[in-house]
Amino acid sequence: MNVTARIAVIGVGNEYRRDDGVGWAVVTRLAERAEQQPLPGGTVLRVCDGDPARLITLWEDAELAIVVDATHAHPASPGRVHRLELTGDRLTPPGGATSSHGLGLGEAVELARELDRLPRHLIVYAVERADGNLGTGLSAPVAAVVTPLAERIAEDITLLRRPR
Repeated sequence: MNVTARIAVIGVGNEYRRDDGVGWAVVTRLAERAEQQPLPGGTVLRVCDGDPARLITLWEDAELAIVVDATHAHPASPGRVHRLELTGDRLTPPGGATSSHGLGLGEAVELARELDRLPRHLIVYAVERADGNLGTGLSAPVAAVVTPLAERIAEDITLLRRPR
């Protein structure tokens, strides 16, 4: 990736459904961090409700797209973070994990593939949620991963944009 590459970090979710807002919280934390430690030029921070068309629009033309979303997993371990990368033909969630939205990220990836609108490199951080009920604020185990995950994403951006 070169210096002018566009990097999109997208928090997916609904901040009014408790832990489903984790993606938004991570993007907010990255924006706060960027005030003291700027992210590389060309990095955009966005939030999305998970609609596949909106996701595709947000990552279109990106060299690197990083998506953060809440996930269901069975059995659940709230706050556990799964890192997935688009490799080969599919984005496969671990062990039965699914997005907390009606249409999952997998559908957005497949639609983007058909439309030739996938980012060059896609990383997804799926955070297992504890509470998807109406309300604001993250559960304690999910809130505990927001800052470390924001730091990890900042590291990903730095490492992945170095020339090879």
